[in-house]
Amino acid sequence: MCGLVGILQRKGEAVDRQLLANMVATLQHRGPDDEGFLIEDSIGFGHKRLSIIDTQSGHQPMTVDHVSIVFNGEIYNYIELRDELVQLGHFFQTKSDTEVILRMYLQYGEECVARLNGIFAFLILDRHRRRVLSARDHLGVKPLYYHLSSEALLFASEIKAFLQFPGLQIEPDESALRDYLIFQFVLGERTLFKGIHKVLPGRFQVINLEDLSVRTTCYWEPHFRVDLEHTEKYFLEKLRHLIEDAARIQMRSDVPLGTYLSGGLDSSIITTLAARHSPAQIKVFTGAFAEGPEFDESGYAREVAEACGARSFVVFPGEVEFVEVLPRLIWHMDEPAAGPGLFPQFMLAAAARKEVKVVLGGQGGDEIFGGYARYVVAYLEQALKGAIFETNEEKEHIVSLNSILPNLPALKQYTPMLQSFLREGAFAPMDLRYFQLIDRSAGALDFYSDEFRATFDREGAFERFQQIFNHPDTKSYYNKMTHFDMVSSLPALLHVEDRVSMAASLESRVPFLDHRVVELVTSMPAPLKFKGAEMKYALKRAIGDILPERILRRKDKMGFPVPLHLWARGQAQQFIKDTLLSNHCRTRGIFDPSSVEKLLHEEPPFGRKIWGLLNLELWYRQFMDATTKMETHVYATQT
Repeated sequence: MCGLVGILQRKGEAVDRQLLANMVATLQHRGPDDEGFLIEDSIGFGHKRLSIIDTQSGHQPMTVDHVSIVFNGEIYNYIELRDELVQLGHFFQTKSDTEVILRMYLQYGEECVARLNGIFAFLILDRHRRRVLSARDHLGVKPLYYHLSSEALLFASEIKAFLQFPGLQIEPDESALRDYLIFQFVLGERTLFKGIHKVLPGRFQVINLEDLSVRTTCYWEPHFRVDLEHTEKYFLEKLRHLIEDAARIQMRSDVPLGTYLSGGLDSSIITTLAARHSPAQIKVFTGAFAEGPEFDESGYAREVAEACGARSFVVFPGEVEFVEVLPRLIWHMDEPAAGPGLFPQFMLAAAARKEVKVVLGGQGGDEIFGGYARYVVAYLEQALKGAIFETNEEKEHIVSLNSILPNLPALKQYTPMLQSFLREGAFAPMDLRYFQLIDRSAGALDFYSDEFRATFDREGAFERFQQIFNHPDTKSYYNKMTHFDMVSSLPALLHVEDRVSMAASLESRVPFLDHRVVELVTSMPAPLKFKGAEMKYALKRAIGDILPERILRRKDKMGFPVPLHLWARGQAQQFIKDTLLSNHCRTRGIFDPSSVEKLLHEEPPFGRKIWGLLNLELWYRQFMDATTKMETHVYATQT
């Protein structure tokens, strides 16, 4: 992976080289192997490179004929595209996927973006047409941000690069902050920084260099247009083929490669497939905590590693490391992180980087194949409603009370969620009920000040949620839920994946998010994907047979739980108190100190409230307080 910066000045003003260099320096961790700059009057591109493909001749910015590029990511089908372009008369100077993008653009223009299979964000300068093309991959694995001011249009791989730009006003977007408290991410293009936006997944922009006007095009999005012509056998065979092919092409690398392995279904499938395609014994990396068996599933991971002949590395992060690392992780993240799994994910990435330069993982499997317990909770209510009132709100009958019963044991460890969900609002409209399932603000607002709570706009957030949830293509409840998670919560999880891997200068790949796999799954009839409310039904039937039986039949999924409630009463206690009960925090006026102090002693196991408060306060300190630029420089040089 890499980091990129783009400056497009207004009124023909020349780009300041030192300014461009300062912005690029904040991305040192994303690409410690090489750097490059392109400045042509009012246009400036900067790049930091982590060399993975063609390590010798893939320097950027790269120029072919009248076009130049800065690129972050990998194009997995670059070999096939290269062969196609050679047949069309193109001659290549390098073996890099970067040159393939440039020549695809020369051949097909902006339409080339949809033909790329990979994870990417890039800027292309077209001198003949006096324009810049910016693009982001189908699912949003790689980040790209922009800021438009009266002086310039800026692009960067991470928000912190913009903070070097003189005159940029750094302030929180208050409405985005309310979104974050509910969803733990911000809907749409907005970020928590006012005036700084995301290029959304599956989008490209064409920028006219004469006036910096921007035309945005959605070249891809998940469509739930159900294919009723094919059988279950057809779908499952094709799904298996696509997953195997995605793993195969994502093993392409000129540097050492390994996998993340939790012992869950998704990472076990990816590890097993990667081992089959690896020319040498593959290295796998597992994280666990020493605080007890409820925080350790490394036994499952060990069984998978032994079954596929992998060499296993297990990491046990601790609370002392948590205190030392967390402030730096806040800087790397740019925005507050959804959950405490951020910390062990980084520790695992740092350990993996000592052995390999690329890792494959199972991220995205829950969103694509329906792996969240909340889907079962939602359908339990629907089944009860249908049985009581003898009605069916969906056009196709997916789950009945009889069919769901064998899969209810999967909810055993989710009883708090079930109790909270069923306490009020039973049988309300589907959009409201799913909103209640994912609303993280319930109970959390008790720890905020009266002044802050008075400005909380839950209704506005629900309206923004409805616009996404009630997509016209999604006829079934299941498709509505998974569609929302694919386009909203998945990019937030990928944000974490990108930042923790890049903080360790490690490339992370996600085979389940090959857009071909997603297109097939979204075309499947909903009953095939969620038969009897069995989570990941299609994935298990398509390719589960490659796993040990005990892994395939697991019902005790953990999801990397962090013993933060124990640490808050142990060696991390003073750090948390110094952060959340400090005069600095009290003066900010966001939290209610007495409620926060009580929480430190009463946070239940697997609770996330301390984490949410701690993240937000550290984010304010890092980015909103006066020391931002000084701290940015310190962390950039330490990483």
